[in-house]
Amino acid sequence: MSDKIALITGGTRGIGKALAITLARAGATVIVNYKQNEETAAQTVAQIQALGARARAIRADLEDPAAIDGLFDSISDEFGRLDFFVSNAAASAFKRILDLKVHHLDRTWALNVRAFVLGAIRAVPLMKDGGRIVVMSSYGSIRAYPAYASLGAAKAEIEAWVRYMAVEFAPHGVNVNAVNGGLIDTDSLDYFYGRIPGMPSMSTVLSKIPKGRPGTAQEVADAIAFLLGPASSYITGQTLIVDGGISIVAPPFYDEATPPLSLAD
Repeated sequence: MSDKIALITGGTRGIGKALAITLARAGATVIVNYKQNEETAAQTVAQIQALGARARAIRADLEDPAAIDGLFDSISDEFGRLDFFVSNAAASAFKRILDLKVHHLDRTWALNVRAFVLGAIRAVPLMKDGGRIVVMSSYGSIRAYPAYASLGAAKAEIEAWVRYMAVEFAPHGVNVNAVNGGLIDTDSLDYFYGRIPGMPSMSTVLSKIPKGRPGTAQEVADAIAFLLGPASSYITGQTLIVDGGISIVAPPFYDEATPPLSLAD
């Protein structure tokens, strides 16, 4: 990837940062987008540069379409092209549907859906020799669980956009895919299970995951890197699920079975 230029939104922590470091180790030039934490962005850039790769941090609030234009204008002016666009930034209100307000819905859609679509529209013309677009989804797009309706519905919409983009962008040599993550050990997971009133403890969920543990940011980053790399050249319009198997199980759960059906025996 030594000649590749990658943009990662939300690229200064969690999965985004792990991917930035992964691509930098492979020799890519990495542009990390962030919203407000300039110190964290500077630290990420320094880590990338320490690996001998080129890095740039660009501040932009992706809820603002003008800021998205500014982000891509900066990339066009400085680099003249783009090879990878990874839409990773996300936020939402974690509430029951009956407690959602208009501003909760508007913000969820603006940051998760609109920013991805507008970003892709700006990215493709910069992918002059073809390229890759990957967007982060989550298993809330296909399964229902408490407080996740707004974001889960947005992620489901994102996966639909991936399929349409894959068809329309194929003539431009651009592959478009999603990575659907399960419980991934990041700050977001700590927030979801530690600060939302009434949320069951994480331990009640971990026992249901076939792999028996949360995933790591690096495991998701590796899946994204695969979709950006040459080995995935014939894969487009797909959603790669990285969830330790949680989305394939259903009640009655194996961990609640007793002998002779218990997997522990």
